[in-house]
Amino acid sequence: MQTTAYRTKNPYEALFGYSRAVRRGSHIFVSGTTSLSPHSATPIIQHPGDAYHQTLAALTESISAIEKLGGTKEDVVRVRLFVARHEDCDDVGRGMKEVLADGNGAWAATMIVGVAFVREEMLVEVEVDAVVL
Repeated sequence: MQTTAYRTKNPYEALFGYSRAVRRGSHIFVSGTTSLSPHSATPIIQHPGDAYHQTLAALTESISAIEKLGGTKEDVVRVRLFVARHEDCDDVGRGMKEVLADGNGAWAATMIVGVAFVREEMLVEVEVDAVVL
């Protein structure tokens, strides 16, 4: 079974040696994605202090990675959301719904609250799994 990896300029991918997303067969796994600019080799956090817009940025980048590996947002089957602050849960959930709502609506989701990230300005991190049929 063939494995294909997709990488961005995110500095943590190079520093820690991982890929933004990996496709093996029909399965695509998107690594933890934050609002860190995927186009910058230095860590630039987009939307500091704004969990809603960080969620939109992270999920948009995740969908982009899925598309680079031959999938679409309709192929998303699971989303994991990691949230630093409890008060941001509604905004994070709203952002997830907005990005994925015009997909097939058939995805599983988990939200874990009270986590710390590699950068203090990061409020949200998402992981996305997709199955391409």
